[in-house]
Amino acid sequence: MTVTLEPRAASHGLRTDVGRRFSARSWLPSLALIAALIVAWEVVALTLLSDSNAFPPPTDVVADVAGDLSTYRNNLSATLRAVWPGWLVGNVIATVLGALAIAVPRMERAVLHLAVAITSLPIIALGPIFQVTLSGDAPKAALAALAVFFTTLVGTMVGLRACDRSSLDVVRALGGGSLTTLRKVRMRAALPDYFAALRISAPAAILGGIVGEFIGGSDNGLGIALIAARAQADPPRVWGLAAVATAAAGVGYLLIALTGRLLTPWAPAARRAGE
Repeated sequence: MTVTLEPRAASHGLRTDVGRRFSARSWLPSLALIAALIVAWEVVALTLLSDSNAFPPPTDVVADVAGDLSTYRNNLSATLRAVWPGWLVGNVIATVLGALAIAVPRMERAVLHLAVAITSLPIIALGPIFQVTLSGDAPKAALAALAVFFTTLVGTMVGLRACDRSSLDVVRALGGGSLTTLRKVRMRAALPDYFAALRISAPAAILGGIVGEFIGGSDNGLGIALIAARAQADPPRVWGLAAVATAAAGVGYLLIALTGRLLTPWAPAARRAGE
């Protein structure tokens, strides 16, 4: 059986709309707000908090990053090298289980119970267990996988359900079963919600990897560098490392958001944004 279900919206108008959303003008309010906050931070740090070493002005933080760029780059590379396999494996497992739960309704309750059980496990307690049972970067990758699992699972299941009921009826009327509806209808309809979940998974994976470095077992990485900077009472380095970690998470978020918008130009903006 061959069933082709095309999006209802006109592609030309939607592609033009996507182009408008990616124009620089759409980012100006956010950029202006960030710039205003940085300026306010600089002023407050140089005046009201001038006697406090805990809140260095942003210029000192930028100077520290620029002055020791190789150290920041090496630690960031070490963290990302450990995090991305965990991000990939965690998302793949969550996607497969989410699709299985929708394709086989009897499995849904079991999958959700498993997801809740995994999410309820405290990462800070699992870290030492992973440290003694795994080697190399595997403990950090495992924590990154746990950090992204639940969000992607829920996004997959919600997305697979967010399909046009009439399209499902057409496939079923032509003799298609659960797997056919999953492949022909649900997977395409799931993309906006799925990419919304993937966007959140990028910062979550980096956070999971940094938590793994806090626990120990690594020679370098953003978490290790943060511990060293705190022990040396070096606030500009602490804030610089935090800023680099935030920037890396933001880049991952934006790249996935861009990919999602390019692959789903037909989807409503609210669904792409996960609202």
